[in-house]
Amino acid sequence: MAEPTDGTSPQFALEADALSYRAGGRHPLVEGVGFSVRKGDIVAIAGPNGAGKSTLLRMLAGLLAPSAGTVRLFDRPIDRYTAADRARRIAVVGQRDEPDPRLSVADYTALGRIPHGVAAARDMHQRVIADSLASVGLTGKEDARLGLLSGGELQRAAIARALAQEPDLLFLDEPTNHLDPAAKGALLSVVAARRITTVCVLHDLALIPKIAGHTLLMSDARAVAFGPTHEVLTPDRVRKVFGVEFLHLPHPNEDRRVSVLDIPVSTDFQPTSY
Repeated sequence: MAEPTDGTSPQFALEADALSYRAGGRHPLVEGVGFSVRKGDIVAIAGPNGAGKSTLLRMLAGLLAPSAGTVRLFDRPIDRYTAADRARRIAVVGQRDEPDPRLSVADYTALGRIPHGVAAARDMHQRVIADSLASVGLTGKEDARLGLLSGGELQRAAIARALAQEPDLLFLDEPTNHLDPAAKGALLSVVAARRITTVCVLHDLALIPKIAGHTLLMSDARAVAFGPTHEVLTPDRVRKVFGVEFLHLPHPNEDRRVSVLDIPVSTDFQPTSY
């Protein structure tokens, strides 16, 4: 895609204006959402189940046409991109991706190189694939079949494929699903270190302040707030939207604060002691 002829580059990687989506005559899944993502920023989309997060992400990535509203990628309307254009600029890791289980990890990751075609030499393709696999901790698993991977390994392979694409804009839908706590931190650290403009749906509120400069909070298909994460995920707002307490407590051993969710559990149930 050509950049502006005045020598400047677009200020925003992504701009969404009044996006809405309705399936048939049903209640809207997304209603009037608008926000912008600056180049190089990581933006989290948070909200309860059914808030419209995944539907919004699919519209932003060009996988779902909005019922109303517009999306611009790098100062260009998304409907002016061909599929090949989008593949060269953006990568998407969906929540329900189902790759062919017969593929090896290396071959699956190599799919991310398809948009670059013959523009890159074979040795360049191989270096990018190896680097992407190393980034997500899958070195040594190159020949493993996807059907034999654990859920966490399959999720990391999907991230490796997206990184191998070398996108300018990365869309992630619940990328930490199936991962243990340490693996969640490691994977998000990889994303942050790549300095790729990223829009990421995350359920784990405690992780969002660690990675996202800005957060879009959604509830009932609408945007509740958008802005710097520390201004959006306030205890009062989280309590109202999620019904839980969001605490920022001093770390016991370091000079910093940690974010913690206090999730209520019914006291009518008494767990069995062993």
